[in-house]
Amino acid sequence: MDIIGLNAAVLGVEDVEASRRYCTDFGLTPVDSGTGGLNAEALDGTQLVIRAANDTSLPASIAPPPNLRETVWAARDKSVIDAIGAELSKDRQVKLGSDGVLHSYDESGYPIAFQLSCRRPYKAEPVLINVPGFPPQRAANQLACDPKAPVKPRTFSHIVYFVPDLEKAERFYVERLGFVVTDRFTGAGSFLRPAGTAEHHTLFLMKVPHATVGLNHMAFHVGSGHEVMHAGTQFQRKGWKPFWGPGRHIFGSNYFWYFNSPFGGAMEFDADMDVHDDSWTPREAQLGDASAAIWQFGTPMMRR
Repeated sequence: MDIIGLNAAVLGVEDVEASRRYCTDFGLTPVDSGTGGLNAEALDGTQLVIRAANDTSLPASIAPPPNLRETVWAARDKSVIDAIGAELSKDRQVKLGSDGVLHSYDESGYPIAFQLSCRRPYKAEPVLINVPGFPPQRAANQLACDPKAPVKPRTFSHIVYFVPDLEKAERFYVERLGFVVTDRFTGAGSFLRPAGTAEHHTLFLMKVPHATVGLNHMAFHVGSGHEVMHAGTQFQRKGWKPFWGPGRHIFGSNYFWYFNSPFGGAMEFDADMDVHDDSWTPREAQLGDASAAIWQFGTPMMRR
Protein backbone atom coordinates (compact mmCIF):
# COMPACT_ATOMS: atom_id res chain seq x y z
CA MET A 1 0.00 0.00 0.00
CA ASP A 2 1.89 3.04 -1.26
CA ILE A 3 0.60 5.57 1.26
CA ILE A 4 3.07 8.47 1.34
CA GLY A 5 1.89 10.35 4.41
CA LEU A 6 -0.87 12.63 5.59
CA ASN A 7 -3.01 14.87 3.43
CA ALA A 8 -5.22 16.32 6.17
CA ALA A 9 -6.82 16.02 9.57
CA VAL A 10 -10.52 16.89 9.78
CA LEU A 11 -11.41 18.54 13.09
CA GLY A 12 -14.70 19.35 14.76
CA VAL A 13 -14.22 22.42 16.98
CA GLU A 14 -16.30 24.48 19.36
CA ASP A 15 -14.75 27.84 18.45
CA VAL A 16 -14.10 28.35 14.73
CA GLU A 17 -12.77 31.89 15.14
CA ALA A 18 -10.24 30.88 17.82
CA SER A 19 -9.18 28.02 15.55
CA ARG A 20 -8.73 30.42 12.63
CA ARG A 21 -6.57 32.73 14.74
CA TYR A 22 -4.57 29.79 16.08
CA CYS A 23 -3.80 28.43 12.60
CA THR A 24 -2.76 31.85 11.31
CA ASP A 25 -0.47 32.46 14.29
CA PHE A 26 0.96 28.92 13.90
CA GLY A 27 2.01 29.85 10.35
CA LEU A 28 -0.58 27.90 8.36
CA THR A 29 -2.40 29.71 5.56
CA PRO A 30 -6.22 29.84 5.81
CA VAL A 31 -7.96 28.95 2.54
CA ASP A 32 -11.61 28.22 1.74
CA SER A 33 -12.41 30.25 4.81
CA GLY A 34 -15.94 31.05 5.93
CA THR A 35 -18.13 31.33 8.99
CA GLY A 36 -18.59 27.56 9.15
CA GLY A 37 -14.92 26.71 9.10
CA LEU A 38 -11.70 26.84 7.13
CA ASN A 39 -8.90 24.82 5.61
CA ALA A 40 -5.43 25.81 6.85
CA GLU A 41 -2.49 24.82 4.64
CA ALA A 42 1.20 24.19 5.05
CA LEU A 43 3.50 25.18 2.20
CA ASP A 44 3.04 21.86 0.38
CA GLY A 45 -0.77 21.91 0.55
CA THR A 46 -1.22 19.43 3.39
CA GLN A 47 -3.76 20.86 5.77
CA LEU A 48 -6.14 20.99 8.68
CA VAL A 49 -9.82 20.96 7.76
CA ILE A 50 -11.65 22.77 10.54
CA ARG A 51 -15.42 22.76 10.93
CA ALA A 52 -17.88 23.48 13.71
CA ALA A 53 -18.38 20.37 15.82
CA ASN A 54 -22.11 20.32 15.02
CA ASP A 55 -21.52 20.32 11.24
CA THR A 56 -23.61 17.40 9.98
CA SER A 57 -21.25 16.79 7.03
CA LEU A 58 -18.55 15.55 9.43
CA PRO A 59 -18.05 11.89 10.28
CA ALA A 60 -19.47 10.92 13.64
CA SER A 61 -17.18 11.73 16.55
CA ILE A 62 -15.74 8.97 18.70
CA ALA A 63 -14.89 11.46 21.46
CA PRO A 64 -16.41 14.66 22.87
CA PRO A 65 -15.67 17.86 20.92
CA PRO A 66 -13.39 19.48 20.13
CA ASN A 67 -11.66 16.51 18.55
CA LEU A 68 -10.44 14.67 15.49
CA ARG A 69 -13.21 13.62 13.09
CA GLU A 70 -11.19 12.00 10.28
CA THR A 71 -7.59 11.33 9.25
CA VAL A 72 -6.96 11.67 5.50
CA TRP A 73 -4.02 9.72 4.09
CA ALA A 74 -2.24 10.49 0.82
CA ALA A 75 -2.01 7.78 -1.85
CA ARG A 76 0.52 7.95 -4.65
CA ASP A 77 -1.98 6.93 -7.34
CA LYS A 78 -5.52 5.63 -7.86
CA SER A 79 -4.42 1.99 -7.85
CA VAL A 80 -3.44 2.39 -4.19
CA ILE A 81 -6.91 3.67 -3.30
CA ASP A 82 -8.48 0.77 -5.21
CA ALA A 83 -6.29 -1.75 -3.38
CA ILE A 84 -7.13 -0.23 0.01
CA GLY A 85 -10.83 -0.31 -0.81
CA ALA A 86 -10.64 -3.98 -1.79
CA GLU A 87 -8.76 -4.85 1.40
CA LEU A 88 -10.90 -2.95 3.88
CA SER A 89 -14.22 -3.98 2.30
CA LYS A 90 -13.48 -7.55 3.41
CA ASP A 91 -14.73 -6.78 6.91
CA ARG A 92 -15.95 -3.18 7.17
CA GLN A 93 -17.89 -0.54 5.34
CA VAL A 94 -16.07 1.55 2.76
CA LYS A 95 -17.51 4.43 0.77
CA LEU A 96 -16.00 5.97 -2.36
CA GLY A 97 -17.13 9.58 -2.75
CA SER A 98 -17.77 11.32 -6.06
CA ASP A 99 -14.56 13.27 -5.35
CA GLY A 100 -12.51 10.05 -5.43
CA VAL A 101 -11.95 9.98 -1.66
CA LEU A 102 -12.32 6.58 -0.01
CA HIS A 103 -13.79 6.62 3.52
CA SER A 104 -13.71 3.88 6.14
CA TYR A 105 -12.59 3.41 9.76
CA ASP A 106 -9.74 1.73 11.59
CA GLU A 107 -9.78 -0.98 14.26
CA SER A 108 -10.15 1.57 17.06
CA GLY A 109 -13.15 3.23 15.42
CA TYR A 110 -11.35 6.30 14.07
CA PRO A 111 -12.66 7.47 10.69
CA ILE A 112 -9.93 7.26 8.04
CA ALA A 113 -9.89 8.34 4.41
CA PHE A 114 -7.60 7.95 1.41
CA GLN A 115 -7.17 10.29 -1.53
CA LEU A 116 -4.56 11.17 -4.12
CA SER A 117 -1.73 13.18 -2.62
CA CYS A 118 -2.40 16.90 -2.45
CA ARG A 119 1.30 17.70 -2.00
CA ARG A 120 2.79 20.28 -4.34
CA PRO A 121 6.27 21.71 -4.88
CA TYR A 122 7.07 24.82 -2.86
CA LYS A 123 9.88 27.29 -2.35
CA ALA A 124 11.47 27.78 1.05
CA GLU A 125 14.85 29.00 2.15
CA PRO A 126 17.38 26.17 2.66
CA VAL A 127 18.80 25.60 6.13
CA LEU A 128 22.49 26.55 6.01
CA ILE A 129 24.73 25.73 8.97
CA ASN A 130 28.33 26.75 9.58
CA VAL A 131 30.32 23.99 11.31
CA PRO A 132 33.97 24.41 12.42
CA GLY A 133 36.33 22.35 10.31
CA PHE A 134 34.09 22.45 7.23
CA PRO A 135 33.61 25.14 4.56
CA PRO A 136 30.91 27.64 5.62
CA GLN A 137 27.50 26.94 4.11
CA ARG A 138 26.48 30.58 4.43
CA ALA A 139 28.36 33.12 2.39
CA ALA A 140 30.22 35.97 4.05
CA ASN A 141 27.83 38.49 5.57
CA GLN A 142 24.83 36.17 5.11
CA LEU A 143 23.03 36.17 8.44
CA ALA A 144 21.41 33.11 10.04
CA CYS A 145 18.97 35.00 12.28
CA ASP A 146 16.31 37.51 11.30
CA PRO A 147 14.05 38.26 14.27
CA LYS A 148 11.27 39.38 11.93
CA ALA A 149 11.38 36.34 9.63
CA PRO A 150 8.13 34.36 9.69
CA VAL A 151 8.31 30.59 9.98
CA LYS A 152 5.98 28.65 7.70
CA PRO A 153 5.23 24.99 8.38
CA ARG A 154 6.37 23.02 5.35
CA THR A 155 4.30 19.83 5.59
CA PHE A 156 2.01 17.81 7.85
CA SER A 157 4.45 15.62 9.79
CA HIS A 158 2.47 13.18 11.95
CA ILE A 159 -0.64 12.56 13.99
CA VAL A 160 -1.08 10.84 17.36
CA TYR A 161 -4.21 9.45 18.95
CA PHE A 162 -5.21 7.33 21.89
CA VAL A 163 -6.25 3.72 21.26
CA PRO A 164 -7.91 1.32 23.71
CA ASP A 165 -6.07 -1.79 22.44
CA LEU A 166 -2.55 -0.95 21.28
CA GLU A 167 -1.67 -4.36 19.83
CA LYS A 168 -4.92 -4.56 17.88
CA ALA A 169 -4.53 -1.01 16.56
CA GLU A 170 -0.91 -1.60 15.50
CA ARG A 171 -1.78 -4.88 13.79
CA PHE A 172 -4.47 -3.19 11.68
CA TYR A 173 -2.10 -0.57 10.26
CA VAL A 174 0.70 -3.07 9.67
CA GLU A 175 -1.26 -6.01 8.25
CA ARG A 176 -4.05 -4.19 6.45
CA LEU A 177 -2.41 -0.94 5.27
CA GLY A 178 1.28 -1.86 5.00
CA PHE A 179 2.64 0.45 7.70
CA VAL A 180 6.01 -0.37 9.28
CA VAL A 181 6.77 -0.14 13.00
CA THR A 182 9.95 1.83 13.60
CA ASP A 183 10.08 1.94 17.42
CA ARG A 184 7.93 1.16 20.46
CA PHE A 185 7.41 2.30 24.02
CA THR A 186 6.70 -0.99 25.76
CA GLY A 187 2.97 -1.38 26.23
CA ALA A 188 2.48 2.38 25.81
CA GLY A 189 2.87 3.35 22.16
CA SER A 190 3.96 2.43 18.65
CA PHE A 191 5.66 4.61 16.03
CA LEU A 192 4.66 3.76 12.45
CA ARG A 193 5.49 4.92 8.96
CA PRO A 194 3.51 4.03 5.83
CA ALA A 195 5.36 2.23 3.07
CA GLY A 196 5.55 5.29 0.82
CA THR A 197 7.77 7.36 3.12
CA ALA A 198 11.07 6.79 4.92
CA GLU A 199 10.31 9.24 7.74
CA HIS A 200 10.51 7.71 11.21
CA HIS A 201 6.80 8.11 11.85
CA THR A 202 3.68 9.72 10.48
CA LEU A 203 1.45 7.91 12.98
CA PHE A 204 1.92 7.27 16.69
CA LEU A 205 -0.59 5.07 18.48
CA MET A 206 -0.73 5.71 22.22
CA LYS A 207 -2.41 3.37 24.65
CA VAL A 208 -5.33 5.07 26.38
CA PRO A 209 -4.19 6.14 29.86
CA HIS A 210 -7.73 7.18 30.80
CA ALA A 211 -11.32 6.53 29.75
CA THR A 212 -11.44 8.91 26.78
CA VAL A 213 -10.08 8.12 23.31
CA GLY A 214 -9.34 10.87 20.82
CA LEU A 215 -6.64 13.13 19.50
CA ASN A 216 -3.37 13.46 21.39
CA HIS A 217 -1.51 15.81 19.05
CA MET A 218 -0.63 16.77 15.48
CA ALA A 219 2.73 17.98 14.18
CA PHE A 220 3.94 20.04 11.25
CA HIS A 221 7.54 20.06 10.02
CA VAL A 222 9.43 23.35 9.93
CA GLY A 223 12.87 23.73 8.39
CA SER A 224 15.28 23.23 11.30
CA GLY A 225 15.77 23.08 15.04
CA HIS A 226 16.32 26.84 14.93
CA GLU A 227 12.94 27.28 13.23
CA VAL A 228 11.25 25.19 15.94
CA MET A 229 12.67 27.54 18.57
CA HIS A 230 11.97 30.70 16.56
CA ALA A 231 8.42 29.67 15.59
CA GLY A 232 7.62 28.57 19.13
CA THR A 233 8.92 31.81 20.60
CA GLN A 234 6.85 33.87 18.15
CA PHE A 235 3.80 31.73 18.85
CA GLN A 236 4.18 32.05 22.62
CA ARG A 237 4.48 35.83 22.34
CA LYS A 238 1.10 35.84 20.60
CA GLY A 239 -0.42 34.38 23.74
CA TRP A 240 -0.57 30.63 23.03
CA LYS A 241 0.43 28.36 25.90
CA PRO A 242 3.21 25.75 25.63
CA PHE A 243 2.35 22.21 26.63
CA TRP A 244 5.77 20.49 26.43
CA GLY A 245 9.21 21.54 25.28
CA PRO A 246 11.17 22.73 23.55
CA GLY A 247 13.36 19.66 23.30
CA ARG A 248 14.59 16.87 21.06
CA HIS A 249 13.15 13.38 20.96
CA ILE A 250 15.28 10.22 20.98
CA PHE A 251 12.95 8.04 18.90
CA GLY A 252 12.81 9.94 15.60
CA SER A 253 15.43 12.52 16.67
CA ASN A 254 13.04 15.35 15.82
CA TYR A 255 13.20 18.68 17.60
CA PHE A 256 9.84 19.51 19.20
CA TRP A 257 7.77 22.18 20.88
CA TYR A 258 4.15 21.40 21.77
CA PHE A 259 1.38 23.92 22.38
CA ASN A 260 -2.18 23.64 23.65
CA SER A 261 -4.78 24.10 20.93
CA PRO A 262 -8.53 24.53 20.33
CA PHE A 263 -8.60 21.14 18.55
CA GLY A 264 -8.84 18.72 21.45
CA GLY A 265 -5.13 17.85 21.36
CA ALA A 266 -1.81 19.64 21.21
CA MET A 267 -0.02 21.03 18.15
CA GLU A 268 3.71 20.50 17.63
CA PHE A 269 6.38 22.31 15.66
CA ASP A 270 8.94 19.67 14.68
CA ALA A 271 12.05 19.37 12.52
CA ASP A 272 14.92 17.11 11.46
CA MET A 273 13.30 13.69 11.78
CA ASP A 274 15.26 10.49 11.13
CA VAL A 275 14.57 8.40 8.02
CA HIS A 276 14.70 4.61 7.87
CA ASP A 277 14.68 1.85 5.28
CA ASP A 278 13.50 -1.74 5.55
CA SER A 279 16.79 -2.88 7.13
CA TRP A 280 15.96 -0.94 10.32
CA THR A 281 15.30 -2.95 13.48
CA PRO A 282 12.73 -1.32 15.79
CA ARG A 283 13.95 -0.28 19.22
CA GLU A 284 11.92 -0.64 22.38
CA ALA A 285 12.05 1.28 25.65
CA GLN A 286 9.92 2.00 28.68
CA LEU A 287 8.13 5.32 28.32
CA GLY A 288 9.57 7.99 30.59
CA ASP A 289 11.31 11.35 30.62
CA ALA A 290 14.71 9.79 29.91
CA SER A 291 13.46 7.80 26.89
CA ALA A 292 11.16 10.49 25.48
CA ALA A 293 13.75 13.24 24.99
CA ILE A 294 17.53 13.52 24.93
CA TRP A 295 17.11 17.08 26.23
CA GLN A 296 14.21 19.37 26.97
CA PHE A 297 13.22 22.57 28.71
CA GLY A 298 10.09 23.22 30.71
CA THR A 299 8.09 20.67 32.68
CA PRO A 300 9.09 17.05 31.91
CA MET A 301 6.44 14.99 30.15
CA MET A 302 5.88 12.44 32.89
CA ARG A 303 5.19 15.13 35.49
CA ARG A 304 2.45 16.89 33.55
